[in-house]
Amino acid sequence: MKRAKQKVLCGADAIAKNGFDLQGKCGLITNHTGVLSDLSSTVDMLKEKCNLTALFGPEHGVRGDVQAGQNIASFIDERTRLPVYSLYGDNISESEKMLSSMDTVVFDIQDVGARFYTYAYTMTDAMKLCAEHGVKFVVLDRPNPLGGIKAEGTVLDRRFSSFVGRFPTPTRCGLTIGEFALMMNETENIGCDLTVIPMEGWKRELYYDETDLVFIQPSPNIPTVDTAFVYIGTCIFEETNLSEGRGTTKPFEMIGAPWLDSEAVIERMGQQEGVILRECSFTPTFSDYKDNFCRGIQLHITDRDFFSPFAVGIKLLDAIRKTHHELEIEPAITNLIGTDDIFRPDFDPDTFITAEQQRVAEWQTRSKKWYLY
Repeated sequence: MKRAKQKVLCGADAIAKNGFDLQGKCGLITNHTGVLSDLSSTVDMLKEKCNLTALFGPEHGVRGDVQAGQNIASFIDERTRLPVYSLYGDNISESEKMLSSMDTVVFDIQDVGARFYTYAYTMTDAMKLCAEHGVKFVVLDRPNPLGGIKAEGTVLDRRFSSFVGRFPTPTRCGLTIGEFALMMNETENIGCDLTVIPMEGWKRELYYDETDLVFIQPSPNIPTVDTAFVYIGTCIFEETNLSEGRGTTKPFEMIGAPWLDSEAVIERMGQQEGVILRECSFTPTFSDYKDNFCRGIQLHITDRDFFSPFAVGIKLLDAIRKTHHELEIEPAITNLIGTDDIFRPDFDPDTFITAEQQRVAEWQTRSKKWYLY
């Protein structure tokens, strides 16, 4: 017998149910995940409740159909006839000008709970701009797909701050996007006029698919909740000459390269809690090694409660480095890992992970001040 899923109303549902005074000219930062529990659009709901005049999109666009890193031009949404501006890319001055002209800006996007996922920094950058221009900022809260109990990884060293890791937070922070906004607004001295509309029914111990909410993939290469889990550990392979599975139906759940000896790496790794590493093969249809046969390793999660994706990712990288002279690691991996310790000649993954666990635990204790649930 299946366990009943927890009924959860997101911040958007709470506004639809209880109302909220959204004053003046309003802008909405959103994408395809900005929906109510019945999958109706937050855009449509807000059009009835406020003077919604513009939409703003993050990386991957308002519709979530654009691949990573691509610039997006402004356009008129064919359904709502609202102008849409991109807050991601090289030419966002027009978008920022429009954002700063609003009276109220609403943010409604599903995050994945990873420090290097860019939606959170689209939000905090917008918060800074709104603070400078006296614009109210409202976050419609949504679940952290990975739950709110566990934090892990590294606490980012500010020397490696970038748009894939802006603040000294853990790789997996265990906060909802609303809690993250509240904490950064205070600890980073953003100081914007911030309101978070909390969820109803969500509990910290819940993974996304333990709620009654439908999981809409937040971006093209995060199709499932399990993908969001492994992404915490395997995203670092973006800055190596291995494929991180883009161009397959299992992005981030598989890594590989034509030269990889999967069997040797898995043997060196040994058993890992909560996950099974399996030899696999794949041929990406785009991205790294497009149309080339790759020998790979697939991560099969067996127990989310015991699986530590960051630790497994670091150990995998180290095992491959010790097994293959072919491995190339780009300097930009420091932006993803949050430290340059990986390049130390005496680097030991177990020692590194243990030391970082202490820093993460201290950070998580401090973060509880901003818990909403």
